[in-house]
Amino acid sequence: MSTITTDQGIVHYEVYGRGRPVILLHGWLGSWYLWQETMKGLQHYRTYALDFWGFGESGKKRDTYNIDDFVSLVGQFMDQLGIVKAPIIGHSMGGTVAMAFAIQNPDRVTKAGVIGSPVKGESLAFLLKLAGMRLFASIVHNALWALNLGVRVARPLVTKDKRWPEMIAADLSQTTLESFLLSIKSLRYTDLTEQLHTIPVPLMGIYGKKDVIVNPNQHELVQQYAKFPQVVYMPDAGHFPMLDQPEFFIKTVQDFLGG
Repeated sequence: MSTITTDQGIVHYEVYGRGRPVILLHGWLGSWYLWQETMKGLQHYRTYALDFWGFGESGKKRDTYNIDDFVSLVGQFMDQLGIVKAPIIGHSMGGTVAMAFAIQNPDRVTKAGVIGSPVKGESLAFLLKLAGMRLFASIVHNALWALNLGVRVARPLVTKDKRWPEMIAADLSQTTLESFLLSIKSLRYTDLTEQLHTIPVPLMGIYGKKDVIVNPNQHELVQQYAKFPQVVYMPDAGHFPMLDQPEFFIKTVQDFLGG
């Protein structure tokens, strides 16, 4: 377990492998743990998987948990570890952060990759939009047992991986109401469509056709608006391609990073 201290709170991260740096960003209600198998598959790179403020083992004493806050976190993380520029790959909300970071810091990103990520927050499923409303978020967060039960019931629709309910239960237990609510609210009102063309490096979008969390039509926006798009559309995967088709996913990321 490794941490850095910023003026806005502690940031926890894990590192694996040896080689050129690659930064991995998790999605809403997730943590670095999602990337464990990906990090092993990318062992010829030095992969850094960090927890956003409000999630995992990172600090939670903040007033805001907006997309721009997480963009700032990535910049501070790179500064403190001496990473001048690197590929940045994010899942779901983490991919939206990766795109926003590349838009705001084009000289610090060599490649960007997004997996099941909203370009437009409108693409979020209805229940996730509701999670950005305080009353609904309060009810859900105060009854995490019910949410965990719902996750177990919904698992076959979300991913083939039977481990997912346990993974998300562990991550959910480490969120606060504010990080739960404010992060998804910020994501809901994010729209990067008109700015994608300003990313001066290849942007890879991996989307699963069976995604019920983020509308997979977001791959069309990457293809249409990115300057150097590389879109991979996986007909047999959902919101978690790294869990649904791990070997194909690793090979796809390896090819992208090495290309």
